[in-house]
Amino acid sequence: MSAKADEDESRSASSASDTYLRGTTYVVYRYFLKQKGPVGVSQVQKDLGLSSPSVSLYHIRKLLQLGLIREEQAGYVLDRGVLAYIVRVRRVSIPIQTGYVVFFGVSLLFLLLALRPITANAVYFFALMISGTAFGTSLYEAIKTVRHS
Repeated sequence: MSAKADEDESRSASSASDTYLRGTTYVVYRYFLKQKGPVGVSQVQKDLGLSSPSVSLYHIRKLLQLGLIREEQAGYVLDRGVLAYIVRVRRVSIPIQTGYVVFFGVSLLFLLLALRPITANAVYFFALMISGTAFGTSLYEAIKTVRHS
């Protein structure tokens, strides 16, 4: 490949990652979420009632550029690695780290409210520091997961 083609491809991939799923592309993505196996272009067109296979191919290519699906021999499949750290409850996507955020947040509150000693000591401050760090780290990771997905 020429340097110009490499530059165009990287520019295309970076601009694709900046876009959001909207309209028909979002409908096609939701279709892939519901599928259990590989799906072909014409099957997407037929099942979603798109006007032509080229329209479904256009939206599939957008999903490929975003890294949400991948191509296999039998067709296109959802890339489950993208959703590895997300749990879906009905229509809500919840990062797995949310459980850690809740646990460490509750333990930090418990330390501050219920286990507060009459006189401050080093062990109490050490426990606060560890709980606060764990809470902050898990919150950061949960936010990072939400922004990435």
